[in-house]
Amino acid sequence: MAQEQFVFSKNVIEFVTVAAETCLLLENATELPKPEFIATCTRMLPLLYLKTSLVDISELNTEGDIEHFVTEEDYLFVKEQVETLLGADDSYLEVFHPDMAYSDTPIAAFVSENLADIYQEIKDFAANYRIGETEIMENALQVCLETFAEHWGQKLLNALRALHAVRYGENFGLEEDDAGLNPKDYRKLDRDSFLKFQTDEE
Repeated sequence: MAQEQFVFSKNVIEFVTVAAETCLLLENATELPKPEFIATCTRMLPLLYLKTSLVDISELNTEGDIEHFVTEEDYLFVKEQVETLLGADDSYLEVFHPDMAYSDTPIAAFVSENLADIYQEIKDFAANYRIGETEIMENALQVCLETFAEHWGQKLLNALRALHAVRYGENFGLEEDDAGLNPKDYRKLDRDSFLKFQTDEE
């Protein structure tokens, strides 16, 4: 298969599609009620893992750099949206942390950080892929799948494990119902309101 055809192959296109949908989900997290966001993540994350693992880049041999589109502000925006939405369910005990072997106590980790890390990788990939130049698309694909193997694939599984525990816990959805909240009443957290919130807290 010619390289130009490879970047438009079925497995690559399906991966690109799921990556783009995941980015949209994380960018608009607080537009969803908490139970719906969690339930969507427990369906989307396994699909993202599957579609990523089905792309074989063994025939690619690129060494070019890719442009990074995700800014620190973008990263923090996604992280803070998810953190705000999940509340106490954002934190969990990490069992795969590299420092775990040297620690006498459990290490806390955060779903919001994992999802923001994943977002940064797949958003940079998707933005480079959209440029439409074969060499750039190949470079972006190789970098994204290499970093998947190195770290963000594990972060995806860690976040999924934590979200699974919440999704199938006995109290899933009860907090919102008991409080008498209407899903439409959830406040959307945009960049301006987040920055204002940070300023007010300081």
